[in-house]
Amino acid sequence: MDEPILIWGAGAIGGILGAYWARAGVPVLMVDIVPEHVAACNTRGLSIEGPVEEFTQIVSCVTTDQLKGTYGRIVLAVKAQATEAALKQLMPHLAQNGFILSAQNGLNEHVIAKHAGPERTIGAFVNYGADWVGPGRILFGNRGAVVLGEIDGSERQRTKDMFALLQIFEPDAVLTQDIWAYLWGKMGYGAMLFATALTHDSMTINFADPSRGPVLIGLAREVMRTAVAEGVEPKPFNGFEPAAFMPGATDAAALQSLADLAEFNSKTAKTHTGIYRDLAVRKRKTEVDPQVGNVAEIAAKHGIDTPLLCRLVELIHDIEEGRRDISINTFYELTKVQA
Repeated sequence: MDEPILIWGAGAIGGILGAYWARAGVPVLMVDIVPEHVAACNTRGLSIEGPVEEFTQIVSCVTTDQLKGTYGRIVLAVKAQATEAALKQLMPHLAQNGFILSAQNGLNEHVIAKHAGPERTIGAFVNYGADWVGPGRILFGNRGAVVLGEIDGSERQRTKDMFALLQIFEPDAVLTQDIWAYLWGKMGYGAMLFATALTHDSMTINFADPSRGPVLIGLAREVMRTAVAEGVEPKPFNGFEPAAFMPGATDAAALQSLADLAEFNSKTAKTHTGIYRDLAVRKRKTEVDPQVGNVAEIAAKHGIDTPLLCRLVELIHDIEEGRRDISINTFYELTKVQA
């Protein structure tokens, strides 16, 4: 297609997709709210840095107020808490027969479907490591799972077309008829990642520390119980083994998954989560409410108690609002819930 793919959000996820697609000759237009980043992408180019690959690519980019026209393919790549606001801005730019693909963390496909309609929503799961480090600069820390699928489990020509585009960036991408299985798997892993952001330690150190294991396992178990109640059977990826955290699974299986996650994260230049960067570097709100908080709300509807998830939300809020510092002592507040 000659019409550009519109990428709404040119940060860690959207920026990398845009750079790879533009380098391959795919027409791309990115939208971002940081004028300096927009200017850099248009002039000196967007630099992809790190151990995976390094290159600089000029990518057409505009601010939201500069965008004109309608587009049949929109990739939404904003933080989960910005989804509602972004949808209100982008809906006038979505073609009547177009679709929105969620390249985000969380269960944002539900939110997109509410605004655009389920038939105009495609789900995606991304687990590669990346950070926006400054205008025109993105760290590509490591490759990770990339999965695409329709939210109703069907497979259409548009699904195959977008999958082919994702393979330009990630040759090992997966096309699935059960995207929710991957999204809920990421929610379990993601809950543990939020806990690691309570400390200054790397993801690897957190996953490898035996004293932190019970809390991390407990968080994943709460999410997996909720997924089961939702009728979802989460799938494994990059060291996270959902079956190890299911009701009836052994502690040994859970500990092995933590060890596998420590191993996976030991091989990335992205040592800390984007959550940690939001708290420690960029000093801004995290995605804790639309991710961890959302799972706790879904669990409550099923009558499932999630004390660890709820306490984790409180602790992240405490750091965001200056009531607590990032420290191992803050992490150990979660052990009091375990007790």
